[in-house]
Amino acid sequence: MKRMLALLGVLLLLMLPGCANTEATAQIAATTLPVYEFTSRLCDGTDLTITRLVTESVSCLHDYSLNVRQVKAVEAAEVIVISGAGLEEFMEDILDGREIIDASAGIPLLESADSHADGDDHEEDPHIWLSPANASGMACNICAGLTERYPQYADTFSANLEDLLAQLDALQAYGEETLAALSCRDLITFHDGFAYFAQAFGLNILEAIEEESGSEASASELKSLIQLVQAYQLPAIFTETNGSVSAAQVICAETGAEAFTLDMAMASDSYFTSMYHNIDTIKEALG
Repeated sequence: MKRMLALLGVLLLLMLPGCANTEATAQIAATTLPVYEFTSRLCDGTDLTITRLVTESVSCLHDYSLNVRQVKAVEAAEVIVISGAGLEEFMEDILDGREIIDASAGIPLLESADSHADGDDHEEDPHIWLSPANASGMACNICAGLTERYPQYADTFSANLEDLLAQLDALQAYGEETLAALSCRDLITFHDGFAYFAQAFGLNILEAIEEESGSEASASELKSLIQLVQAYQLPAIFTETNGSVSAAQVICAETGAEAFTLDMAMASDSYFTSMYHNIDTIKEALG
């Protein structure tokens, strides 16, 4: 009886949170939605497990920091897939010495200037996935990295890549067709991250305002933006899904332009849903 009670006590302890590892650890950790989705699609049909690190509703990772769950996922993963181009600078320390697949390898980068700076501080724009052609390059990089790490699944990776590239080609074709005959191709955006999207579909970003909590556009910037909207007779301006809308509201009130929302494809559940949303939104706003 005593032995049975002791055994029962051990079993009860193992059932308590933290007393047993009941959740399998993912073999692959992917940082953001685009690389997570591409990696997941490439691994379809294998027994490889993937976890997405950044799941919060964020559009920018400038001041981001990892929580305990994310740190443990990185430490346990066999390989980490990053978007690259400087997006994951906040992870440099924890990534040091680990096996990494950099999805940005070989992809030409645009320069990004902070619109609140004096204009001389240029850095590379990491939002490469907003171009379907760049996304195809990212998928190829991830496929190559996975094949090197898990050669037993090479044929599966290759077949899945072919399907993924076809979907990205279809996305590009849809955008080109949908946006071919816009009445206006000029944009003002409230996130300095849509340059690759504009490049992909022949759009022109007049101004990209980087607004964060506590650093909204100044009165002089608002005046300049209002004049820009009026000069180009813009029918619309574009905020970002998780961004500030205060300046946009002022501009709309002064000019009669409408505000529409674009998605950075980082905080939703599907890269493709976000991209099709952006294309349809631009058509609605500027068609």
